[in-house]
Amino acid sequence: MKARNKIKSLIALRCLTITKLAQMMREKTGKPYTFKSLTGKLQRGTLTLDETYIIADLLDYKLEFIEK
Repeated sequence: MKARNKIKSLIALRCLTITKLAQMMREKTGKPYTFKSLTGKLQRGTLTLDETYIIADLLDYKLEFIEK
C-alpha cells in the first residue's frame, strides 16, 4: 500500500479531511501547510519522514522501526 493511500485511510478513520489535517499541521509546526500543498506531497510521494511522524502524532498513531 502506498503511503498516500494509507494516510488518506487513517484520515478518514478519524473523520477528518486533508484540509483539517493541513490546518492541524500548520498549528503544530508553524509552517504554511494547505490542502493543495499536502495533497501535492501525497501525490508526488514527497512527504518527509518528519512530516510523516507529525501526521501520525496528530492522528494518534505511533510510527516505529522494528528490527527483523
